[in-house]
Amino acid sequence: MKGEPHPDRLPARKVDLNADVGEGFGRYRLDDNALWDGITSASIACGFHAGDPMVMRETVAAAVNHGVTVGAHPGYPDLTGFGRRDLAASPDEVEAMVIYQIGALRAFCIAAGTRLRYVKPHGSLYNRAARDAATAEAIARAVHAVDPALALLGLAGSALVSAAATIGIRGVGEAFVDRAYSADGTLVPRTESGAVLTDVNAIAERALAIVESQTVRAIDGTVIPVVAESLCTHGDGPHAIAIVRAVRAGLERAGVTVTAFMHD
Repeated sequence: MKGEPHPDRLPARKVDLNADVGEGFGRYRLDDNALWDGITSASIACGFHAGDPMVMRETVAAAVNHGVTVGAHPGYPDLTGFGRRDLAASPDEVEAMVIYQIGALRAFCIAAGTRLRYVKPHGSLYNRAARDAATAEAIARAVHAVDPALALLGLAGSALVSAAATIGIRGVGEAFVDRAYSADGTLVPRTESGAVLTDVNAIAERALAIVESQTVRAIDGTVIPVVAESLCTHGDGPHAIAIVRAVRAGLERAGVTVTAFMHD
């Protein structure tokens, strides 16, 4: 599932910087405020793995106020496990739950006078869709059913990006600057040591290397191709703010334009 760069393609000089946001609910809140000046796209939780109506409305409003592109971040119905437990959902169930969540966030976008522009699955749903064609196609069908103009953001070179092309919507590959990769191009499971990166400077250097060389070094030292239009940082980590700031600053110092992959 490795993403193979075109032999004649020059390294990209622009890239999107996205973060997963709005992942509080009820009395549990995460402070996303400091992220808004660094990111260009926001994947907003839709109430299943995190988020609730108040958080969703507030997060969409914040994105609008900062000129950040809005995406839906649907996951498994798993608040307790933060959507990081793989549930035995059939493709039909996945399709229905994704339609439900996209619809909820899209309504908040309409109310705020903005447009929902893309969908990015969360956690275990994302990881399953990266390798399982049936799940990937169920998600792509859900996106197409709601609005064929929506893009589908997924792991570069994965089954999810391929499913988008099959269904007839735009698939956008992303790379993770703060997660370790396996040699096959998948993410190292969070249960394994070294899966989550925390060295802010190293992460910033890695982000620039992904953009300039279209490769990433896997946890075993293998260099693998990664063609990504978007870079992801996680908004729920203890170093989230520092990582976003360092990544963006490093990219811009190198002359890379940081801009959303979807524009109004």
